[in-house]
Amino acid sequence: MFKNLKSDLPASIVVFFVALPLCLGIALASGAPLFSGLIAGIVGGIVVGALSGSKIGVSGPAAGLAAIVLTAIGSLGGYQNFLVAVVIAGIIQIVFGILKAGVIGYYFPSSVIKGMLTGIGIIIILKQIPHFFGYDSEPEGADSFIEASGENTFSAILHIVDNITIGSMIIGFIGLGIILLWDKVLAKKAKFFQVIQGPLVAVVVGIIYVVLTSGSDSLSILDKHLVSVPVPEDTTSFLNQFSFPNFSAITNTEVWIVAFTMALVASLETLLCVEATDKLDPHKNVTPTNRELLAQGTGNIISGLIGGLPITQVIVRSSANIQSGGRTKLSAIIHGFFLLISVILIPRLLNLIPLSVLAAILLVVGYKLAKPSLFKIMYGLGWKQWLPFITTVVGIVFTDLLIGISLGLLVGIVVVLLKSYQNSHFLHIEDNNNGKHQIKMTLAEEVTFFNKGAILKELDRLPKDTYLEINLIKTRYLDNDVIEILEDFLLIAEERNIDIKLVSKRGVVENPASFIHFFNERPKSDLSLS
Repeated sequence: MFKNLKSDLPASIVVFFVALPLCLGIALASGAPLFSGLIAGIVGGIVVGALSGSKIGVSGPAAGLAAIVLTAIGSLGGYQNFLVAVVIAGIIQIVFGILKAGVIGYYFPSSVIKGMLTGIGIIIILKQIPHFFGYDSEPEGADSFIEASGENTFSAILHIVDNITIGSMIIGFIGLGIILLWDKVLAKKAKFFQVIQGPLVAVVVGIIYVVLTSGSDSLSILDKHLVSVPVPEDTTSFLNQFSFPNFSAITNTEVWIVAFTMALVASLETLLCVEATDKLDPHKNVTPTNRELLAQGTGNIISGLIGGLPITQVIVRSSANIQSGGRTKLSAIIHGFFLLISVILIPRLLNLIPLSVLAAILLVVGYKLAKPSLFKIMYGLGWKQWLPFITTVVGIVFTDLLIGISLGLLVGIVVVLLKSYQNSHFLHIEDNNNGKHQIKMTLAEEVTFFNKGAILKELDRLPKDTYLEINLIKTRYLDNDVIEILEDFLLIAEERNIDIKLVSKRGVVENPASFIHFFNERPKSDLSLS
């Protein structure tokens, strides 16, 4: 793990700067103490990073859970009662991992995963544009189309003109210029520029700008446009920022309902992000999903016990890690230590970082996730890939992450059913001699109840005086629902003077008396038709 330190250390710094405002923003959007977001980020980096089998995934508080957390804190009667639900959610996730539920992650269509990455990239860009210009009405990390302020994603952008902060905009453009110059030019010139990342330089320049312009009426940046990390006065005040669960609330049924809801949503988000980060990973590492659920569950137990928000693997931090050259889990772990050390030792320095500079970093991350060329590639793959992809993208942009993915998955399932419907059989008209239609129906390798409608429709179309050959040579599995359709067709065949020839590896049968009897003759343990 340590042999890639020269790659992981610079990447961890970038992830740290991406994670810092997101941890604070998600805590603010969740109605939780600001420090709770930092706790979740620290635990997600150090604990989950160490236990996870993912080499490039980064965990922390997730925007997708913010609405659940906000509602639950109010309904459960306080934050300490809510922490009990976080601990229970972690235990449930561990149970999911033991039961091998991580296999679910392998069943999300590739088109939906790519749509998720692209949709998140677009959301990052749209949500960061206001911050880039110094309009900070919405917390960092929010991903819902309808914002807490009552605006939506697009109306917030339209209102930028009336709310531009000159200082934020200036340093935002400077920061973006530095990042692009570093990425496109300097990083290719010398190894020094690969070790020292552009985002770090942009942040340092941003801090210098804030210090130098602090006395200017027109160029200075107000505190509300800077990072806002809680600043403890001493050790006691630092320790007082931690909250602890009120376990007397464990008998409350609603606590268990919230816990199960969080465990389910957090697990799904994690599995989706695992699939997405594995696709982004240039080294194509495969993350063990059940181990990931065990790691996430352990992280949530610890986070809940010390006052942190619930944790998932998150695509924004993970993609920033990949784009910055992270190679092993050490990058995620180091970023967690950076969060811990910085909030203890240099909170006042962190509070000099302009949000617009961090927005510039995220704009680059978002663009790399949602490159225009990907739309062309997905369109070229045909409508069966394009439709779930674009549905996921539009759903994420105009609703939120989970709803967008659900819509894309629903469309993906419909496409699969349609493909299954179309591929259930092939019809070949062989001859039309002697007043008798000769038709051959070749069934696919696997024929399930999804194919009932297509087969029933084609059988119903057969004209009178037809000679029908049903070929099962390549069919390994035939659903009982389809067998029943064939059985019912025998009556229709007799009425229409349709002769049937059944061809399988077990022999040829002319006008079988019963399809059910024919298929039930084979041993029950034999699932094939051979």
